Amino acid sequence: MVTSTRAIALSHVGKVRSNNQDSGYAGETLFVVADGMGGHAGGDVASAIATNRVKEIDHAYPTAEDAQMALQSALLAANGLLAETVFEHPELTGMGTTVSALIRVDGKVALAHIGDSRIYLLRGGELKQVTTDHTFVQRLVDTGRITEEEALTHPRRSVLMRVLGDVDSSPEIDTWTTDTLPGDRWLICSDGLSGVVKQDVIANVLETTASPQVAAEKLVRASLDAGAPDNVTVVILDIDRDAEGTREPVTVGSASMPVQFEREPSSTTRALRLPALRLHPARPATGPTHFEPQTDDYLDELIEEDQRRARRRKLTWLLSGILLLIAIVLAAVLGYEWTQSRYFVGESQGNVAIFQGVQQNLGPITLSHVYKQTDVSVHGLSAYERQQVEDTINASSLDDAKRIVKQLADDSSG
Repeated sequence: MVTSTRAIALSHVGKVRSNNQDSGYAGETLFVVADGMGGHAGGDVASAIATNRVKEIDHAYPTAEDAQMALQSALLAANGLLAETVFEHPELTGMGTTVSALIRVDGKVALAHIGDSRIYLLRGGELKQVTTDHTFVQRLVDTGRITEEEALTHPRRSVLMRVLGDVDSSPEIDTWTTDTLPGDRWLICSDGLSGVVKQDVIANVLETTASPQVAAEKLVRASLDAGAPDNVTVVILDIDRDAEGTREPVTVGSASMPVQFEREPSSTTRALRLPALRLHPARPATGPTHFEPQTDDYLDELIEEDQRRARRRKLTWLLSGILLLIAIVLAAVLGYEWTQSRYFVGESQGNVAIFQGVQQNLGPITLSHVYKQTDVSVHGLSAYERQQVEDTINASSLDDAKRIVKQLADDSSG
C-alpha cells in the first residue's frame, strides 16, 4: 500500500505574457493544473475559478472509482460556475480553461483531463504521456491526416477542441483510474512546458533530479531558456520517494490570488494597472494562444485549410521530384557528352584501334566505342608496346591518338 506522497507546485508567467493565466494546486490527495484562455481579462479568471472549485474535493476517498466520480462532478460543477460568471460578466464571454487533475487513493490514482495540459508518468526510467491532447492537430494526427512531426509546427496546433467554459454545458471530460507504484513520479504541466521543451529533456530532468522542488525549478528554467512564450506551470508528485517536498496544500498561479472582475476599465485605469502586473516589457505574444472552434462550419473550414496545405505539400514534393529528375538527366547527358570528347588507344580484334570515350564503365553501360580500326597488328609490336596497348594509352585529343597510332605502326614496320 502506498503511504507517502511528496509533491510540489510551481508556476511562472513566462517571458512574454503580462499576466499568469495558469493555476496549479498540490494538496493532500489532489493535484491540478489549469491553463486559462480568453485573453488578459478572462484566462486567469477561468483557471482560478476551476481550480478553486476542484480544490474542494481534496480529501480521502474509499476507492479510486469514488475519486474518479468526484473529479467528474467537480469539473462539471466548475464548468457551470464559469458559465454563470460569463452571464454575470459578459466582458468575459469566450473564456475557458484546460484542467488536468489527479487524486491519489492508496495504490491507485484517479485522473481527469480536458484540453491540452498534460499528465506524464515516469516509471522505471521511462516517461510516458498518459493524457491525449484535445486539440485540432491531435485529431488530424489520430485520423492520419498529418504526422506527429507535422503537428509540432502546424499553424493550428493551439486550437482546442474541448475546454471548460461557457461554450458547452456538458463538456466531454476524460476520466479513468490506474495503478501507481512506489517510485512513480507524476508530472502535470501546462503547455507552457510541453509546448517548448522536448520530452526527452523533461524525462532527463525528472529521472536525474531527486528533489521534486529542484526538478520543478529545472523544468521551469528549461522553458524560460527556450523563450517561454506562454505561462508555465508544473506539479510534480512522488510516490514513496525520499526527496524533499511538502504535503501542505500549495496553490500557485492565478488561483493563488483573489479573483477580481473589472468591466472594461477606462484607459486611465488601465494605464495605472497594467505596469504593476507586467514583469516584462509589453510586446505581442509569440507563443501559442488558445481558442476554441465555436461552430461546425469553423471546424470544416480548418479541415479544408489543412487539406489545402496537404495538397500544396504534395505538389511541392512532386515539383521537387521532377526538378531533381531533370537535374539528374541533365547531369547524365552532360557527363556522357564530356566522355565522348575523350580518346584513347587500345586493342580491338587483335589490332590497334582508336577509341572514343573513357576506359571506365558505368555499371552495364559502356562509356567508349571503337572510333577507328587500324591494320596495325598488336602481335607485331614489341612486348612493351603490346602491353601498353592492351592496358590502353590515354590521348589528349583525336590528333594525339592518331599520332600514337602512327608511332606504333612505324615501330612495328621497323
